[in-house]
Amino acid sequence: MTVVGPFGLSVRDQALEADVQAGLAAVEEGLLEATKSEVPFITEAAQHLVRAGGKRFRPLLVMLAAQFGDPYAPGIVPSAVVVELTHLATLYHDDVMDEAAVRRGVDSANTRWGNSVAVLTGDFLFARASQILADLGPEAVRVQALAFERLVTGQILETAGPTDGRDPVEHYLDVLGGKTGSLVAVSCRFGAMMSGADETFVDVLTQYGERLGVAFQLADDVLDIASDSHESGKTPGTDLREGIPTLPVLRLRERAARLGLPEDLALCELLDSDLSDDARHTEALAALRAHPALEQARRDTVRYAEEARAALSPLRDCDAKAALEELCDAVVHRAG
Repeated sequence: MTVVGPFGLSVRDQALEADVQAGLAAVEEGLLEATKSEVPFITEAAQHLVRAGGKRFRPLLVMLAAQFGDPYAPGIVPSAVVVELTHLATLYHDDVMDEAAVRRGVDSANTRWGNSVAVLTGDFLFARASQILADLGPEAVRVQALAFERLVTGQILETAGPTDGRDPVEHYLDVLGGKTGSLVAVSCRFGAMMSGADETFVDVLTQYGERLGVAFQLADDVLDIASDSHESGKTPGTDLREGIPTLPVLRLRERAARLGLPEDLALCELLDSDLSDDARHTEALAALRAHPALEQARRDTVRYAEEARAALSPLRDCDAKAALEELCDAVVHRAG
């Protein structure tokens, strides 16, 4: 048994291990090549987050999904580069929107160079992803375009908030399906599609990716409250400070509305106050860490991870399927 990948994934088959390791190494080279520019400053800004590392969660899924067809097909690595470049571009934009100071353990691009450079660097990465995508054929372009539409729609819906009468938790889970689930689903879809896997396998792996993506983001929500910056690579409570209603906060408000407990209502009032004040922010973070709403958010994460695992049931038993199932456990462990 060999440990590979960003989550300490244990791979029992040496051939699968070699394929995954070689694929991820090729993706890393592809990312560095795709982020080069004739303008040195653009190269520096574009490679800022690439060189900071990261989980490479989406490329890993591309490599594992490709095992259900020909894992050496030529489109696999480029499609993994496309999804990671797209993901990286969204991080540059997210950090501007969230006014985040830290990303992956380093200064965010907006902190280092300002919002304009961060936004334009994200646009540059989208452009480079599109160039690679064009060589993968019209179907790949269509799949990516639909996913990107869902991603942006999810971001807009998050900004707009739920409509009157809409359950905020349901709204938020729909937002995550677009913002995160869509690109994780495409990662699995590209791996299977580029490998020439049977269309049934492509659909199954896409459904798995959608659910796993939501579980992954819910785990991030829990980490934003429960972890320190060393663990998560970003400042704890960033979403909290910016007033972004992640699932632990939504579960708190749901409970406060249902039970009307004074301590819950008081915490909601604190969250509604100015959390740019460090003392209030620290108090709110500590209170949420001790609140049952955080445990409820963990249970929600487990539920989505188990739905992802169940989606894999039509696939034949093999080491690649076992690795995909283990990723469900790894996502849950992050939120534990």
